[in-house]
Amino acid sequence: MMEPFIGQIMMFGGNFAPRGWAFCDGQLMSIQQYTPLYAIIGTIYGGDGRTTFKLPDLRGRSPVHAGTGAGPGLATVAIGQIGGAPTHTLTVDEMPAHNHTMHGELATADKQTPQGNMLALTPGTPIYATPIPADDRTMAQSSIGNSGGSQPFDLHSPYLGLNFIIALEGIFPSRN
Repeated sequence: MMEPFIGQIMMFGGNFAPRGWAFCDGQLMSIQQYTPLYAIIGTIYGGDGRTTFKLPDLRGRSPVHAGTGAGPGLATVAIGQIGGAPTHTLTVDEMPAHNHTMHGELATADKQTPQGNMLALTPGTPIYATPIPADDRTMAQSSIGNSGGSQPFDLHSPYLGLNFIIALEGIFPSRN
């Protein structure tokens, strides 16, 4: 392999960081000890900028190219910006338009309460009544009403865990 650029990040299949490399795990680094790397990444990923700076933390994250999104609906992402979430719970506003079907039966009604029963219409009888607030009945939740458990769901694509490492030494990259 050719000598890396200082600050170059690559995936590595081992469970250790090779000599001259460090895991991209957000660790604090000494500016005095790693001055060339600090000159390249500064405090983009954290640190106090006087004695320390941080390496990027890619644990549990997918890297994306920084810059303006090149397509409809793609966001602008600043270098070092963190975004996204591992799970999400849908709100009513995020759900697609839909309806809940109410079931009934064209048969002689033989029950007085809605709980555990189905709406029935005796043929030839009126089906509407003047509302009487004191006599209002609630149907069983399974008939019509709220559904779902408001549980968060996983947003991860299928993945394979690998280590990201950053070059601590190597060629200092020129700007042009």
